[in-house]
Amino acid sequence: MSELQPSDFERADYRTVLRRLTTLDQRAAALREEAERWHAERATAASESVQEAEAEVRAARHAVREAQRDLETVDARAAGLWSEFVHRVGPAAERFGRTLPPASIPRQRTERDAQDYLDEVETRVKYTPPARPLTFGTTVLFGILGFAGGVLGVIGNTALRQTGEAAGGDWHQAAPVVALLVLLACPVLAVVTAKLVADRRGVGLDTAAVATVLTTGLVTAGLLFTAVQFAQSA
Repeated sequence: MSELQPSDFERADYRTVLRRLTTLDQRAAALREEAERWHAERATAASESVQEAEAEVRAARHAVREAQRDLETVDARAAGLWSEFVHRVGPAAERFGRTLPPASIPRQRTERDAQDYLDEVETRVKYTPPARPLTFGTTVLFGILGFAGGVLGVIGNTALRQTGEAAGGDWHQAAPVVALLVLLACPVLAVVTAKLVADRRGVGLDTAAVATVLTTGLVTAGLLFTAVQFAQSA
């Protein structure tokens, strides 16, 4: 049935007009029902969107907290590795700064996370290169250090004895004991010096090398001390 137009009232009969007016109320009810259904659907969709957005916000906040904890963990571990690196390297590490340098983005963009890089750094920091074997020249140098320790021990021993004899009193009684300690301490100091030289050259100071330095120093000190005593008694 066509829509009722104002001009239709002039030529339509009473029944037709009444029937058409009745159908208008039914159509209005159908439109209201459709509008209410549409509104309910839109409200439900909006409510679901809000709930999804709130869930995403909660997930994002949780991710931020996890990222902050990971950042603190990485910073703490990086600071510990830097402290260990500075302790092992010494003053040479100060050219990079006394404190932990700022983080930088690696040149190669990979899927590796920060912990992978920290594990690699830890491996490099804790790596100790194997000691180089002793060469003939280093062994000769250790022998020279032992000889020098023995000579210095005898020189110190003789000087203390002469000082005690010239001073007299209690120092005259204590000087021989102190002189003997100096005579024995200088070869030991030669071993300490040899250890410093070995560390600087990156070679290992094994038992044989220590025995070489100490034996050379003690033998030299004993021979020179005997020669000095013989010369003084002659």
